[in-house]
Amino acid sequence: MNVVPSELGRFEPVDDLLVLAAVERAVLHIGRSEGVRLDTVAEHLGVRPGSWTTRRLRPQLESLGSEGALVRSRRLSHDVWALSDAGLATLEAARAMGDPVELPESPQHRLWRRLHTEAGERLERIDGELRASLAHAGDLVEDPQASSDAWFELATSLGSACRRLGGAIYCLREWVEPDDAHPDRDVRLDPGDELLPPAEQRRLSALRAGRRNPHDWG
Repeated sequence: MNVVPSELGRFEPVDDLLVLAAVERAVLHIGRSEGVRLDTVAEHLGVRPGSWTTRRLRPQLESLGSEGALVRSRRLSHDVWALSDAGLATLEAARAMGDPVELPESPQHRLWRRLHTEAGERLERIDGELRASLAHAGDLVEDPQASSDAWFELATSLGSACRRLGGAIYCLREWVEPDDAHPDRDVRLDPGDELLPPAEQRRLSALRAGRRNPHDWG
């Protein structure tokens, strides 16, 4: 069986079983039982979505639909695809015969790997920025002539540095590597948090918003 490279690349013909497996995993990770769009299937195949991919992948999806292995429906004016019972049986039979039907790296693992690596590369610089802001805060405390504007500006830079460091620490040390058997969603509540009062759960959830998005780290 042809195995698509782990990084997003140009679409090349792939085995029907691999397409079925991609649809299966995409539906699992997205959590939409009614199906997923072609672009999402492409990402699970490790290829770039776009017109080139659409022109080549759509006929294969339609053929599998005609054969009864996939079910096509409509969602928000787009075709979406899901495995039929027959398609699932085909995959299970292949696996039972020893065919692993190996997919490339999943989008959710690709995101984890990229941000894990990026956080490691940025941590030292972010730590330095925070230390500089803290040193500046010490200087202001000792300066009785410090203006209100200086403190307001420090509040912005210090808060931003803290969020950047917190986001990097989360991505590097606390975000558990995803298991493709389960969707990886940032529910922003840790194990045991369900025992906390609802108001505290909401506070923690808001506090952790954006921790998987470097652009939201401040």
